[in-house]
Parts: sequence; C-alpha cells; structure tokens
Amino acid sequence: MTRRRYLQLDVFASRPGAGNPLAVVLDAEGLDEAQMQAIARWTRLPETTFVLPPVSVDADYRLRIFSPRREVPFAGHPSVGTAHAVLEAGLARPREGLLVQDGVAGKLPLRVAGDGQRRTIAVRTPRAQVGEIASADDPRLRQALQGLPLGALPPVLMNGGRRWWLVELADEAALRAAAPDWAAIARLAADTESMGLCVFARSRDPVYYLAVRAWVGAPSQFEDAASGAANATLAAWLASQGALPGSGGHYRISQGREVGHDAIIELLVDGQGEVWSGGRVVTVVDGHLDWSGERD
Repeated sequence: MTRRRYLQLDVFASRPGAGNPLAVVLDAEGLDEAQMQAIARWTRLPETTFVLPPVSVDADYRLRIFSPRREVPFAGHPSVGTAHAVLEAGLARPREGLLVQDGVAGKLPLRVAGDGQRRTIAVRTPRAQVGEIASADDPRLRQALQGLPLGALPPVLMNGGRRWWLVELADEAALRAAAPDWAAIARLAADTESMGLCVFARSRDPVYYLAVRAWVGAPSQFEDAASGAANATLAAWLASQGALPGSGGHYRISQGREVGHDAIIELLVDGQGEVWSGGRVVTVVDGHLDWSGERD
C-alpha cells in the first residue's frame, strides 16, 4: 500500500468556503499520467495538483495540474495553493522571499510574504497578449452580452495561456445582478477557442477595487469561484490601457459571491510589466491518499 500526503485547500481565501477549492497530492513520484488524471476526476474539484521532485537546481519543486477532464498547462489558484502546501509540508523554503515552481508552463517564481494565517503567495503569471479588440455588436459577442450595460473599455480577447474575452460592465450592481446566457457563452467559447466570458466592474468598496465574474463556456458551463489566471489577463489588459485601479500597480478584486464564495485576489503589475496574482490560502483537509491499484 502506498500512502501519499493529500491536502484540500481553499485558495484566495482567509476562511474555509470563501475561495476556490484545490486538491494537492504530495509525494506524487511514481504516479503516471493516467493515474493522475483518474485521481483528478475522482476529487471532482476544479483542479488537482501533483508535486514532484525538481529536475533543476533553480526550481524548488515540479507540479502537474489536472482538471477532471485534462491536464492544464497553467492556472493561478493551483499554483498559489500548491506553493502553500509545499511550505506547510516543509518541502521547500523561500529564497529571498521567492519559490520557483517548474511545470508545463516553465519555471515561474512565486512571492511569499508574511507567515502563518497572514501569509500571502503570488505567482508571476505567463505574459498575456491582446489577441483581438472587438465591438459590443460583434456577431460572436452580441448574444452573450445582450442586456448587459457596458463600461468604457471595449471587449477584448486576451491570451495568457488560456484565452478569455474580457468585458467591462457599467457598475458593480449590474455585474452582481447579471444572469449569464450559458448557451451563448458556450457558442462564444467554441467559436473563438476561448474559455468564455470574464466580466468586470469598478467598485467603491473599501476592500477591493474591481468585482469580477468568470463564466466558463467550454468544455462545460460554470461560473469560476476565483480565477487567478483570468484576473491576470485582466490586469495585463488594464495596464495596456492605462486603466489600472489602485496605486503602484497593486489592487484587489472580489469574485465568487454569486456562486456562494467570497474570494479576494491580489494583483500586482510590477515595473517590468509582469503580472503577479495571489492571495491567502487555508488548509481544510490534511491527510493521506491510498489510491486503488497501488496495493502491494
């Protein structure tokens, strides 16, 4: 019998149930790709990560990320959550405040600030590029945006490893009240090979500057509780337009209330134009995984 350390975390949250859930399998060496995919399908969480020994001296660990359907090259909340799990397990320590993860997307640094329940972790996300700027009456977007009061910036398709349509709405109240047209969003995702539609609005709340909702259209339809990657592409878009909120390139967003969560994600666009996406992480389950088929 092979017992592997197993954690379930809440990412971008300061309390259980507020953020985006993640499963982490530590000691994943010896699992093949089919077993990793089967475990991810079994957890039924948005993503499951598998921690492996580093293969280069400048990385602290390797990870692979799987959704219940497929391997994912990069995602924000699995990267931030896995770093938390590695630190909690004592598998690595920050060097000058940084960890380095190695994965399908290459080596990415993570900033670690504070300790214990006050610790925040942020991953430097892959560079996002503007794919296409569109108009609200674009035939591909028209149905998905029908009835939504739009803000000042035009709709844009951003590519940051995952492709998202980003659309500014007129105000936070309109965003909170919006009812997604799932059939239209699914068509939009399929027609443009994108994840779907991420809408955002400016906020006057003292804690966060933007409210965000991310509607995934493919391969299934659901609202993401907290997406570090989608918000990183949004930060890159706002920076390119000189429209960042907050000061010094740093701001916070609220996401997930409409699906029973209450995540806060911290974004930073640094002086080099790199986007860092992160927040707090809470450990909810700490145990071991005994996967069938591995018995002696």
